[in-house]
Amino acid sequence: MTYQRAVDDFNLHDWEGRLHGDLQDGINACVECCDRHCGNDRLALRWISTDGSLHLYTFEDLRAAASRVAHVLTAQGIGRGDVVAGMLPRTPELLATILGTWRVGAVYQPLFTAFGAKAIESRLRTGRTRLVVTDHINRHKLDDVEDCPPVATILPADQPAEAADIDWRARLADAGSAPFEPVLLRGDALMVLLSTSGTTGAPKGVPVPLRALMSFASYMQLAVDLRPGDVFWNIADPGWAYGLYYAVIGPLMLGEATTFNEAPFTVQGLHEVIERLGVTNLAGSPTAYRQIIAAGEASAARVAGQLRAVSSAGEPLNAEIARWFTAHLSTTVLDHYGQTETGMVVNNHHALEHAVRAGSSGFAMPGYRVAVLDDDGRELPPRTPGILAIDIACSPLMWFTGYYGADTPAIRDGYYLTGDTVECEDDGSISFIGRSDDVITSSGYRIGPFDVESALLEHPAVAEAVVIGVPDAERTEIVKAFVIASSGIEGDAALAAQLQQYVKTRLSAHAYPRLVEFVSEVPKTPSGKVQRFVLRAAEVARQAGQ
Repeated sequence: MTYQRAVDDFNLHDWEGRLHGDLQDGINACVECCDRHCGNDRLALRWISTDGSLHLYTFEDLRAAASRVAHVLTAQGIGRGDVVAGMLPRTPELLATILGTWRVGAVYQPLFTAFGAKAIESRLRTGRTRLVVTDHINRHKLDDVEDCPPVATILPADQPAEAADIDWRARLADAGSAPFEPVLLRGDALMVLLSTSGTTGAPKGVPVPLRALMSFASYMQLAVDLRPGDVFWNIADPGWAYGLYYAVIGPLMLGEATTFNEAPFTVQGLHEVIERLGVTNLAGSPTAYRQIIAAGEASAARVAGQLRAVSSAGEPLNAEIARWFTAHLSTTVLDHYGQTETGMVVNNHHALEHAVRAGSSGFAMPGYRVAVLDDDGRELPPRTPGILAIDIACSPLMWFTGYYGADTPAIRDGYYLTGDTVECEDDGSISFIGRSDDVITSSGYRIGPFDVESALLEHPAVAEAVVIGVPDAERTEIVKAFVIASSGIEGDAALAAQLQQYVKTRLSAHAYPRLVEFVSEVPKTPSGKVQRFVLRAAEVARQAGQ
């Protein structure tokens, strides 16, 4: 189907009709993601444990596990609207905790297992969280959390629970196999409470209502092109938005199996799982894809031609990654754009026919209308940089209305402002320039760090690059690049000069990095997003100390 046909044919009532319940009269996320797909032993989860063994679970298995969790939560006084946090690795217990929380009408709050006490504490405080479910490996991270709610711990068979903890497995065993009737809620009731990553400031609570299910399913169908018979793997961790929305909710909404690999990410492990399971549809981040490229052609050869579709999210996709995947994996990797607050809203859609331009984030997903605004909130014409915004009145799939428990308005004059600087092209596609705070103004030119980083990454001596603007008395700002050199390459003055000339030739004379610093790593959030603001703050501090 063409993109324009999908836009013209979009009908919100058709999407609502695909739900088992009714958004006005009653819906339950566990029913939508589990119960309604039961009845024929349909596969729901492929789980590879840390020892490498493969375990398969049907939707019937998940329904039974969710009911046990629901009984235990109810016994703990957890019910409609209460927040339950999960700090668990990618295991069946994680999925059962999520589904069981929804079954009782409660709200699931993900805690990434790499979080420290401060990050955990701020999130639990935001949600007024009633219970934390974790395992014995991650339990110690809660010791320094002030005012920590009750903790349920998943323990090895031979390890007793701490005196103050709930022995989760023992309670689940005692719950038996009795079914648990799901609690029905209206579409505006919450099912998830996330927090922003804190890339440019303190994390804010993001409430996700039940009606967001339609948006998540639409993305899986139109952008990811998840089809019956696909073996789907989203390598993002469910402790973050993209993993929770599209490694848990999205595939299960369509009645398709998801994949959990409990082992830490390695390129070798990625290739082994793709080959072993016969993965045909892969989703992940450019950070992971850059690691695949760094491992070389020989490493990737074992899975060449196996992947039908690859989706990229979390950061802009550099054109060099797309070219490499086409050349060496015989597959198409497409860039998708979204935020924790919106889910994915601008995509190069695998399932729809439209032009795909290098460096473009794609087109607004059917069910959304996006616009580019100036500082006064006026819509801008094509090829004019501005802030990407979602037109609320013309976006029936849009579900975000404001931050949890905060007075800060998220909607202004009928638009949700993403804070990202983009351009709209003549064909309606969106080209990403950078976060508003990241755009560099030098000698009157507005320079997007993404463009400079993309040019640097095309050079074989560059494994990774991050670009910022640093204050300059003459030019307002100048471009500085932090470069991680490729393995075996020495970062020196000669290479810096070579990279500067390369960017001048590939991009433009005004956008080349006047400063190049070779580093071994760059600051990132636990989810892998680059924290340019940390680098900017360090540069300002360095200049102040001179």
